[in-house]
Amino acid sequence: MTDDRPELREPDLPRTAKSRPNALRTGWTTGACAAAAAKAAATALVTDKPQTSVEIALPSGRRVGFDVHRCDVVSGQRAEAVVVKDAGDDPDVTHGAHLTAQVGWRAAAGLELRGGPGVGTVTKPGLGLTVGEAAINDTPRRMIGYSVAEVLDVSQRGVTVVISVPDGEKMARKTTNARLGILGGISILGTTGVVRPFSTASWRASVVQAVAVMAAQGESVAVLCTGGRSEHGARALLPELPEVCFVEVGDFTGAAITEAVERGLTSLVFVGMAGKLAKLAAGVLMTHYTRSRVDTDLLARISESAGLPAAVVDEVSGANSARHAYEIWQREGVLAAAGADLCARVADVLRRFSGEALAVDVAMVDFAGSELVASSGRWAA
Repeated sequence: MTDDRPELREPDLPRTAKSRPNALRTGWTTGACAAAAAKAAATALVTDKPQTSVEIALPSGRRVGFDVHRCDVVSGQRAEAVVVKDAGDDPDVTHGAHLTAQVGWRAAAGLELRGGPGVGTVTKPGLGLTVGEAAINDTPRRMIGYSVAEVLDVSQRGVTVVISVPDGEKMARKTTNARLGILGGISILGTTGVVRPFSTASWRASVVQAVAVMAAQGESVAVLCTGGRSEHGARALLPELPEVCFVEVGDFTGAAITEAVERGLTSLVFVGMAGKLAKLAAGVLMTHYTRSRVDTDLLARISESAGLPAAVVDEVSGANSARHAYEIWQREGVLAAAGADLCARVADVLRRFSGEALAVDVAMVDFAGSELVASSGRWAA
């Protein structure tokens, strides 16, 4: 595990409304809060002393501090800590959630991670998690592992970490978890550890501003990415472009394109993953998960065009998510062909939305943002 550990850098304070008066305040993901609680509990277990604060490393290597709301040690065998989630200025249903970690010794070496009350259980495929396990995504799992490893060597003495969220099942009713097959609570999420307010009007304004700045510097190509991982993939595809050309648009693709046309840009590259591309291909340019859903009938038509048999096309039609369809394509050996079709459809939608004013290329990257899966034709996967 230590070989995969993020590079640690000097502490860097998070951006806040206080440090940037006109900026929205960022917050912390459930994954970051769970990792902080796990480290606090592990530290209390090792030292036999309750902790009031803790510092962890985010996936970027940036180190951040958290206040510990509560920390208890039970008989030297088990410790529990609570970190309260601050979602910043994002309208997040888990804002104020008490991310709770219980850490106890176990006979075997290694770290065993489990979900407790308030953390959902995966019941359907397509989420990148094994059916039956706790809905704790890959990056939070690694963050929890890194954070505990900063306190003790789990190769020598094992621990069990149980993450729970009081009232998590109630919070989950305000999400799409049940439709996705995550039952009994919330998901522990986050790819960066930081919550940025993607869903607000101010974030839309920041996207428009980023395109305007790009145009003001004489650039003609806008590279739109849905987030940090897709931007990583985009930079690998277009290393010759300056940083200003890359814009994390979140859910505001339409606003970015409108601004690009008004500013006289001539080319657009969109780089994303299967979920956002599936929504864009259906003509939905506001892709926030609470406002739109994936059109699996469209994905089924793409599957049929890729030559898949009727039974598999029906399976895609009933897919739990775009990722589930992606995994079926991958299993059937048609991922490149189906992905290229999907990218071409997105390119057509974006080109028409721009009034044919922009030359458009679209690329799909994998869910880590590290590999090109398919494109509308510019790149060979």
